[in-house]
Order: sequence, then C-alpha cells, then structure tokens
Amino acid sequence: MTATQVELITIGDELLLGFTIDTNAAHISRTLAEAGVEIVRRTTVGDEADTIAAAVGEALERTGAVITTGGLGPTSDDLTKPSIAKIFGRKMVLDEEVADALERRWKARFPDGRFPATNRVQAEIPDGATILTNRHGSAPGIWLEDERGRWVAMMPGVPREMRGMLAEEVLPAIKRISAGEDYAVISGTLRTTGIAESAIAEQLGPNFLGQPGTELGSLPLAFLPGVHGVDLRVTAKGMARSRAQSLVSEAVLKLRGRVGAYAYGEGDTDLAAVVLEECRSAGLRLAVAESCTGGLLGERITNVPGSSDVFLGGAIAYENAVKRALLGVSQDDLDAHGAVSEQVALQMASGVKARLGAQVGISIT
Repeated sequence: MTATQVELITIGDELLLGFTIDTNAAHISRTLAEAGVEIVRRTTVGDEADTIAAAVGEALERTGAVITTGGLGPTSDDLTKPSIAKIFGRKMVLDEEVADALERRWKARFPDGRFPATNRVQAEIPDGATILTNRHGSAPGIWLEDERGRWVAMMPGVPREMRGMLAEEVLPAIKRISAGEDYAVISGTLRTTGIAESAIAEQLGPNFLGQPGTELGSLPLAFLPGVHGVDLRVTAKGMARSRAQSLVSEAVLKLRGRVGAYAYGEGDTDLAAVVLEECRSAGLRLAVAESCTGGLLGERITNVPGSSDVFLGGAIAYENAVKRALLGVSQDDLDAHGAVSEQVALQMASGVKARLGAQVGISIT
C-alpha cells in the first residue's frame, strides 16, 4: 500500500473535561503506524454538532481521510453521524436490518424489558454509507465516502468496541483503497539513564544524524525525558518498510556510538530488568532501602518476571528512628547532613545489604 495520511478526531465532552483519558487515540495511532498509515493530526472536540462538523470538514480539506471515535450512541449528545452526513450532503435514513439486529440484541440481554425507541437512532445511517460491523457492542460504525474519494470512518468510543472495529473493519478498508508498495511508519528508541536531556542534546549537537536533505538527516529525533531516564526516539515515515527499518537501525546505532555510556537498552527495555539480569549474571543478590518512595522501588523490581532469584527484599525506613534502628544510620550524620543526603543514602544501602545478606544494596532518600 502507498503511504496514507489520516487525521484522527476523538469526540466527547468527557474527553475535553478530563474525566476520561483518551486511550483510543494512542491505540489508533500505534496500530495505523504499524500498517504504514500516518496520523498527521489529532483533534478532540466536544459533543456539539457545529464543532464536530467544523473539525471533520477542515480535516477532509487537508487530507481527505478522517477517522472519528465517539458519538454513535442513542442519546441526545450522540451527534457524530448527522453532523458528518451534513458535510457530505447526505440525509439520515433508517436501516431496518440494523434496527432489527439492535432489537434482537436488546431482547437477548433484557428479555423482560421493552426495546427503547431511542435506540433506533443507532440504526439511522447517512444515505449511501457503508456499515462497519460492530462485533463487540451495539453501535454500528460508518464508512462514508464522496465522489472525490474523501472518506470518514466513524467508530464507537467504547475502547473494546473501537479496537475490534479498527482491526476487523477500518484497517482492512484503508488497505483496500490503497495500492502499491508496502509502506510503514517505523520508530526506534535508544534508552539512556544517568544523564540529563540537555546534556545529551549538547553531546549530540545539531544535525547529529545528518545534514537536512539527506536520508538519515531527514529522520526526526525526539528527546523523551522520564522517571527512568531520557529516551532518544527516531522515526522514519513516508517510505517503504524495508528502507525505513534500515535507516532507523542505522540511526540508533549512530546514537549509541555517541551516548553509549549512558544507554541501557533499546525499544521497550526495562531498566529494572537490565539491573536484575546484570546481578543474575554476576551471581549477586539485591536488597533495597527506601524512604520517601515508600516501596515503589521494590515494586518496580518485583514487577519483572523471575526477579525472585535475585531480589531478596527491602526496608521502608521513612522515619529517622527507623533509619537508625533498622539500617544503622548514624544520628550524627542525620543531624549534620539531614535525612536527604549522600551520607545517609550510603548508610541506608550498606545497612540493608548487611541486614539481608545481599551483595548489592540500593537506597533512596
């Protein structure tokens, strides 16, 4: 398939107000990228007909390809279908087959209940649209296309329903209307720790991957700081899959050559898993002592499958009295340097190592 650019619009007041986290957008972006479909813009709008129509209309003018989620239910705030139908100049028509299927589904779940008339709204479809089967819920999806080849795929906002419809209906439809070479959006990540984002940027300097206009230099390089360190992510898009993979591998190798002293892995490598494997290879047992983190370090370690052959346990020494009694921290150092100090951290690590018989002690204060 040729490289395809799509805009994504997620619909719902609950998304704008922050009551619901928009996990749909992230899943759709990842799934389409793997198939070579590039999400070039993501927009969130509320449950207002004019706002939905404006967002979809503008997106159609830019790319001619739009995916929406949300607003396909039976209630008064579900306005996606009529809003988009109006853009295409289509009337809403009742699909009796869909209506019958909805009623059967309702009666199977609520045999003693009356099928609400409002639910028939879900069976109203823009004239000329293609129905996207929902095998995981009630609201059917919609594929609407005009004579210019512009299209909108409307999916429900319920994550389980959306994910099923994306895989079973929408992605195959996008592939059918595309033809040619196998394109893909490929990303590669080098994970670092122990160095700040600004320091890495200084080490790399401008145009580290190559001059603008060159293949390698055209790859965007993102700096992604987090709790565990700084990820360096490079992405290739708009090119054949094999070439994209080759360029990304070359770029990651080049990055590792410059900042390899701080790199602990690639992709989704887990820093805790790396530490455990280093200890395992050297035949070392590990213990931790924590103050303000209250057990979070131990949780990170025990979340790694197989950690029990390396990790002995730990101590949560929040109060200074516990640091003294359990880990042997000196009161003089607590008085002179405070609990949050290198001197106390060293004594905590040494103390938990001795108490638990470990060869490696890690502390946080």
